[in-house]
Amino acid sequence: MRNGVKAAMVGGVFAVMVGGAGYGAYNIVGAVSGDGDGSGSSAAGAERTGPPSADEVRETSGKFFAAWERGDAAAAAGLTDNAEVARVLLADYAGQAHIGKVKVTPGTATGTTVPFSVAATVSYEGKSKPLAYRSELAVVRGRTTGRALVDWRPSVLHPDLKTGDTLVTGESASPPIEAVDRDGVVLTKEEYPSLGPVLDALRDRYGDKAGGSPGVELAVRHTDEGTGEDAGDTPLVTLAEGRAGRLRTTIGVGVQAAAEKAAEQYAQSSVIAVKPSTGEVLAVANHREDGFNAAFQGKVAPGSTMKIVTAATLIDNGVTTMNGPAPCPATATWQSQMFKNLTGMEPDEGATLADSFTRSCNTAFVKLIDGSDERPLTDESLSTEARERFGLGKDWKTGIVSFDGSVPASGGPDRAANAIGQGEVQMNPLNMASVTATAITGTFRQPYLVPPKLDGRRLATARGLPSGTAAQLKQMMRLTATSGTGARAMAGLGGDIGAKTGSADVDGEEMSDSWFTGFRGDLAVAAMVERGGHGGDAAGPIVAAVLRTGG
Repeated sequence: MRNGVKAAMVGGVFAVMVGGAGYGAYNIVGAVSGDGDGSGSSAAGAERTGPPSADEVRETSGKFFAAWERGDAAAAAGLTDNAEVARVLLADYAGQAHIGKVKVTPGTATGTTVPFSVAATVSYEGKSKPLAYRSELAVVRGRTTGRALVDWRPSVLHPDLKTGDTLVTGESASPPIEAVDRDGVVLTKEEYPSLGPVLDALRDRYGDKAGGSPGVELAVRHTDEGTGEDAGDTPLVTLAEGRAGRLRTTIGVGVQAAAEKAAEQYAQSSVIAVKPSTGEVLAVANHREDGFNAAFQGKVAPGSTMKIVTAATLIDNGVTTMNGPAPCPATATWQSQMFKNLTGMEPDEGATLADSFTRSCNTAFVKLIDGSDERPLTDESLSTEARERFGLGKDWKTGIVSFDGSVPASGGPDRAANAIGQGEVQMNPLNMASVTATAITGTFRQPYLVPPKLDGRRLATARGLPSGTAAQLKQMMRLTATSGTGARAMAGLGGDIGAKTGSADVDGEEMSDSWFTGFRGDLAVAAMVERGGHGGDAAGPIVAAVLRTGG
């Protein structure tokens, strides 16, 4: 928002304070402790303990709703357990958000939780639109007063509000965009729901470069908790349409539709498809309640999909080859830490690297990466391979916020753990789809969602792989897809196919994260399902479904 926000904010706060003189003024003083309810309860009320009773829940929530409806921010805030913070947001609701005529309708309480619906009007410079939504609040016992208070959190005011967010109404910070796929087909949140956060990110970054003009809207203004900087807006109500600019992306609607449908089958799933010959992102889908773009921004252990990079490290450093020795014992110990294989995997002391890769034998990779027996490996070897050959950690400029992977140089047990995608390694599906693309072509092409010529971005570069290394990696991935751990998920796929499975252990969780990456022709796909189990159980079917589109 550009015009009128600051003045409206100040004016709105002043109006609330003046209108609430008396009762409101008492709360401005009494609520500073963050634990007052402004109800004038007796000292006996402060002695109460335990969860609030049904009567207390009804009385406290009712008083809060009534104060909110009449625009008395101080009184409403005084009924919460964090009055100072609540008062600012409640004042902004009527002030810089220009929301009035508020009607709150409570639902039936469940214990101390009260659901409710809000009907209001957003008005700005002669334009008005209705606003309706649902939320809920909880009533808790004040820690110092013993009073029944609303457990304050921004989502009480609006379900889309998180810590650091505010509601604002005015001229949009960025003009609207009409994002289109590689062939000019319009991309919408309605047609492709998981693209919603991506489209918002594209508007924030490219709205002023796509040729549009801003409209007027009510929006959630986000703030980066780490930096305190503006992190973009999420529009809620449009009062006046702006003129949309046209922004071409690399998305392919056929691949995107398949990715959306596949991801919907599993909770907490993310998937990415890239075109290995160019680095273009053809699809990105996330099925998550929190709306986080984990496919681009996730930072979690990738499990055994990391063995693609580790195998390249072994080959490029002369440790072994695809057909060279890579024994698979039942256990392997590195600096007092014991590593095991998946339950039921039979040891194979005569295994080759292809055998151990195809079966995903942890102990083989742990023993080979340790640098013993005069092998030319150090704590930096895996990190150097990841960065210089696969481009990981090289500040990718994809067009939206993204994480480009982290493979730190690690000593001690983490050196071995990193080799099998645990330890200190962090990845996301975007990174692993890129790893697969580099492995099968030998060339690192930084993935991107928006063509760099639009804003002059310089894409990251890396050396890529020797042709012999790429040929061996591709063949081992083919074997994994046809006769190894990826065969069940990849069954029925024709053409030139390859895969690598992964399961990443998570501290405190019984189920591992499920990882899978694969290729078919000029299409590389990677998926991750949190707490999804083995790689072929959840992530595998997602990848296979996207690969069936053929790009």
